[in-house]
Amino acid sequence: MANLTLSIPDDVLRRARIRALQQDTSVNALVKDYLERLAGDDPAQEAINDLLARAAARPVQENPTGIRTWGTREEWYEDQ
Repeated sequence: MANLTLSIPDDVLRRARIRALQQDTSVNALVKDYLERLAGDDPAQEAINDLLARAAARPVQENPTGIRTWGTREEWYEDQ
């Protein structure tokens, strides 16, 4: 495992330490988790990100009832 040196403003590091304590973890673990998500090492997160990107790309539609929807199930499966 590689070591990494970061330059972080004192106030940001202080707030990160507080957040880490609140989550019962360390700043190191928070940074590692963030970098893993950023790098896409988590297949479940990749699937979620893909789904969210597809949803964001679709125009919101109105159906006959006037309720706004994200499209039909068939339209979602057309893309796969």
